[in-house]
Amino acid sequence: GRTLGWDRAALDTLAHRSMNYRHLFDPKTKLMRGRNQDGSFRTPFSPFKWGDVFTEGNAWHYTWSVFHDVQGLIDLMGGDRPFVSMLDSVFNTPPIFDESYYGFVIHEIREMQITDMGNYAHGNQPIQHMIYLYNHAGHPWKAQERLREVMGRLYRPTPDGYCGDEDNGQTSAWYVFSALGFYPVTPATDQYVLGSPIFSKVILSFPDGHKTVLHAPANSADTPYIRSISVEGKEWSCNYLTHEQLRSSASIQWMMDTKPNYNRGTKESDRPYSFSTEQQRRANHSN
Repeated sequence: GRTLGWDRAALDTLAHRSMNYRHLFDPKTKLMRGRNQDGSFRTPFSPFKWGDVFTEGNAWHYTWSVFHDVQGLIDLMGGDRPFVSMLDSVFNTPPIFDESYYGFVIHEIREMQITDMGNYAHGNQPIQHMIYLYNHAGHPWKAQERLREVMGRLYRPTPDGYCGDEDNGQTSAWYVFSALGFYPVTPATDQYVLGSPIFSKVILSFPDGHKTVLHAPANSADTPYIRSISVEGKEWSCNYLTHEQLRSSASIQWMMDTKPNYNRGTKESDRPYSFSTEQQRRANHSN
């Protein structure tokens, strides 16, 4: 809106509406929850119930759909530790479900059950960005570990090696991005949040002839963790790469490891974009 020259009133209205997700957050369960017309939370509430107020998913899946303001969601949950604990809970909770809204087990539910990664339902698109959110809470190594697990277990060259439906190519696009080592979590930003590449060398070729070489020497199935990243020979500590870096660099290099690096990507300045962080920064600047 600022780039388009919209007036302050319009920008304020959009900024206010972009925070409406907070009204659906239930602080008791730390999950998103449907409300009645009078504003009260719908009862009874089961985070395992598919459908109803959600589309082909449950509260464990849709709670993370705050693509533009992950830091705001972290704050609602009480900070980094509770947020990471809730992310972990998606995997640690058994793959139980409530299909009563449909009256039968839809294939998206069955795919989650067969996947056997708790309530993580990668075969259905709403949750596919979730693992990358560990980067927003200072625990990037957890994203790296889980992403390698998903790529290794749920994408196989076998008759039953695909974990769900495509939905216009989303499930395959997720794999292509994740295999490269990054993913566009937040639409309309220039950031690609880091994961765990599975290649040793990839060349990105652009229409104007420029080529960016992505190196991850000695990378293997046993080295899911990022020890360090360098862009044009300079160390890069942030948990994302920018579009300009991918578009214009000659070389981006990953050093992968068998064990996590608990120091890289843990500072607040290393975190990917969040709208509330931008708003706070603007407020501080104006003061």
